[in-house]
Amino acid sequence: MASEPKTLQQAIVYFSVPQNCVDYLVARRWPKGVVCPTCGSTKVHYQPKHLRWQCASKHPKRQFTVKVGTIFEDSPIGLDKWLTAAWMITNCKNGNSSWELHRTVGVTQKTAWFMGHRIRLAMQDDLTGGKLGGEIEVDETFIGGKARNMHKFDRRRKNLKGGGSAGKAIVLGILEREGKVRATVIPDRTKQVMQDNIRPHVVQGSQIFSDEHGGFWRMDDEYVHSVVNHAEAYVEGNVHTNGLENFWSLLKRSIGGTYVSVEPFHLFRYVDEQAFRFNNCKGMNDGERFSYVIRKIVGKRLTYAELTGKSDPATTQANSTEIRPN
Repeated sequence: MASEPKTLQQAIVYFSVPQNCVDYLVARRWPKGVVCPTCGSTKVHYQPKHLRWQCASKHPKRQFTVKVGTIFEDSPIGLDKWLTAAWMITNCKNGNSSWELHRTVGVTQKTAWFMGHRIRLAMQDDLTGGKLGGEIEVDETFIGGKARNMHKFDRRRKNLKGGGSAGKAIVLGILEREGKVRATVIPDRTKQVMQDNIRPHVVQGSQIFSDEHGGFWRMDDEYVHSVVNHAEAYVEGNVHTNGLENFWSLLKRSIGGTYVSVEPFHLFRYVDEQAFRFNNCKGMNDGERFSYVIRKIVGKRLTYAELTGKSDPATTQANSTEIRPN
């Protein structure tokens, strides 16, 4: 068997062999041996002609493939296309649009869009690594087009005036210097919302650095909080949020330059995608980063109805406004 891929070109060639796809996934999903996803039995028989296993115990769904119980489940798309798409999204710094995946992988744009979101689900962190500590940067950014650049019909429909933050989504970022970033979409910047989203992620007693807005939500009884006023300076000694500004630059470049138009309903998925790449850009090459994502595909399902909000029409309608770059 050929050595595992380290570049996109090698990945395309390697995963063009169906058995290589199966072997690659098995090594990461079942490193101690294949297990029946229905009953947990290790007494399974491989059927190489069909690239599937059959469990020795008699029960429903005793035959299974490596896709079962992963983001690939129930997908008619071949693993060669799935794994190539996953490689591209995992390793491209500015992301890959559904139209780019559609042209590159050879599926419809609608299918590529669905594939992309299922891969982003695998990239989401489970946040079980504990709280962030030490020197922490906290900042928010606004994602969306300016009201003054919208068509007058859209401004009236959304009851927006002028520019600034009107009509934009808010993303909160928490960065541990020399460590990880955590980012989430928040409804507003009120004191209660900010504190409720910072407290679960930051160890008490940590040093927090923020811009002047931090003065509205600071928790001096829990953290050592330093503020830099961006109207006067961006750096005052060790007090700055430049690490998060770097992350915001990457996020907005991917949304404005690659995805172009993102619905608020899906914004958190693109935020999670960029956070994953930011957190795993150092100490890993493309092959290692891809291998890490593949180990995270198990136990995650995303149906098309869930993705499009069809299971909750009210939510779909409430989140139908697109987010466009400035």
